[in-house]
Amino acid sequence: MAQIKKSADEMSFLDHLEDLRWHLIRATLAVVIAGTAAFLAKGFIFDTLLFGPTSADFFTYDILCRLSTFVGLEGGFCFDDMPFTIQSRTMGGQFSAHVWTSITAGFIIAFPYVIYEFWKFISPAMYANERNTARGFIFISSLLFFLGVLFGYYLVTPLSINFLGKYQVSEVVLNEFDIGSYISLVRSSVIACGLIFELPIIIYFLTKIGLVTPEFLRKYRKFALVIVLILSAIITPPDILSQIIVAIPVLILYEVSIIIARIVTRREEKKLKKQQP
Repeated sequence: MAQIKKSADEMSFLDHLEDLRWHLIRATLAVVIAGTAAFLAKGFIFDTLLFGPTSADFFTYDILCRLSTFVGLEGGFCFDDMPFTIQSRTMGGQFSAHVWTSITAGFIIAFPYVIYEFWKFISPAMYANERNTARGFIFISSLLFFLGVLFGYYLVTPLSINFLGKYQVSEVVLNEFDIGSYISLVRSSVIACGLIFELPIIIYFLTKIGLVTPEFLRKYRKFALVIVLILSAIITPPDILSQIIVAIPVLILYEVSIIIARIVTRREEKKLKKQQP
């Protein structure tokens, strides 16, 4: 495997595929190692993290209960226990949940290294001064992702569990959720928010390659608002308060993305002026 690494200009299409393969292998290996650690930490992952939002004394419920009481709203977030149970109805249900949860946790834990491998793959095609910002890119991408994960775990997940766990079409029907269904809700809420929070990074690269401009983002701000509200409706329970709570930070990220696009555009314009004779 000891080969002289070719420059990006010298590499053929097959060389790029081979390079991509090794980046993917290393990123996957990092996820597997982190997932193995999560698999061994079963008690903490399940009892503390995954099933934490099913408890009435969960941090988010306490804050929302105090907030709703302060503003004079009754109900919703102040309760003694959740009126549902979690069960496994298949022989391999719990083991399968354990494995897939460990893989998800491994991806979240290893995300900075996954981003590092992604950067290492695309960086040869960039200018030297742009490659010098690798550490900043990895740090900011990871920070945004982890903020999104925390947002999904401490806000979106409790809101969803609180609404769906209590919802009944009739008192005859009991809420007894399968463990796979419950974990799927938590996983989708956390991962979706983590990826949504990467919006400024996505806008940065789209602006760099000329697909997006600040004017474009400002012009279609109203359409973005509609899309954000639709996304909020998808990843949250169907009540207005939850959708507004989720939509606000996403809209803030959109406005931050406009600022980032403006900065990138100005830098590119300065480069073009310097290159002109």
